Amino acid sequence: MSELADLTERLVSIPSHEDETAAGDAIEEWLRAETDADVERDAVGNVIAYRRADGSDESGPGTDPDAETVALVGHHDVVPPAERQTTGEGEYVVERRDGRIFGRGTADMKGAVAACLLAFRDATPPAGRELAVASFVGEETGGEGARHAIEEGFRPDHALVAEGSTNYSKPGVTDVVVAHKGRRASTLVAEGSSAHASEPEAGENAIYRACDAVDVVRDLDAPATTVFGEDVTGSVVVTEFHGGDTWNVIPDRCEVTIDERTVPGERADLARTEEVPGVEWVVDQDLPPMGCGDDAFADAALAAAREVHEARGLDRPEHVTKPHATDAGWLSEAGTECLVCGPSEPGEAHTETESVSIDVLERCREVYAALAERGW
Repeated sequence: MSELADLTERLVSIPSHEDETAAGDAIEEWLRAETDADVERDAVGNVIAYRRADGSDESGPGTDPDAETVALVGHHDVVPPAERQTTGEGEYVVERRDGRIFGRGTADMKGAVAACLLAFRDATPPAGRELAVASFVGEETGGEGARHAIEEGFRPDHALVAEGSTNYSKPGVTDVVVAHKGRRASTLVAEGSSAHASEPEAGENAIYRACDAVDVVRDLDAPATTVFGEDVTGSVVVTEFHGGDTWNVIPDRCEVTIDERTVPGERADLARTEEVPGVEWVVDQDLPPMGCGDDAFADAALAAAREVHEARGLDRPEHVTKPHATDAGWLSEAGTECLVCGPSEPGEAHTETESVSIDVLERCREVYAALAERGW
């Protein structure tokens, strides 16, 4: 039996869509039993462990001021499972068949967490480097765990976030993501004044004002940039429109929802919508994008991935971009140079048939260990 597959199944079997405590307990217990690392559990439930460059067991991130810290990063919360992914008692169903493990959280991302844990245990980092592993809570609900860890001082020099990057450039390869989009969700609030619909001139129609603001949105350029020669193009689009209470009253309020996919260093100029009288633009959520600015780190990760693939007779992976926001965005915003590389394939996460390939998990474990041991 594969140690990695067994650990993946153990983590996946623990429900963590409402309460991540038990999953965090399992990760913490494994680290304490399998490694001599400095293991920390913070106030929100994140699990972070360090293998110190100087061999000390002092607590806190970056204990050795001269050491470079490289972190392998995942999360142990999951989205709510489908009915077929749970038993009648609320436990998660986990199945292994056809070279894959099926169950909620296999692809996103407890399989990757298991690969990170084993790589963390087994790698031998070069002198002067601290190796860290972190599994956060609350990634699926806006990165609460990552943000808390950063506020408490978790700022590694480099991080590999183990979100999905398999089958991005071509089938059968696990690529290295050098940039991903962020997501800014916002609302246009148009205020007017109500009147009887038979006398529209007596009021100020909030829907009309909202429509004028939507016209501004339609004329905006989508954010775009280039990272490592890869074009990253965002988008800005209206997704909801709500106004009016009844057919015979001029509406005095209308709200418009905007979904914007941001890119490193660029955002759409949505503030222009406030040039329309009576319109306020309100940002509801802003998940930051990620763009790696360290050529040597990105090249080292790609070299490690290519070596692992070539040893298996597989096609060469590439530097690619990813459309989805991850915790790499929060770390990048805090100053950590980030990359994303992981086993999840497009269309696997958040589905009722979610699964992960055991072979790809093993491949990722080798990539993570190879990167941890490589200089750049």
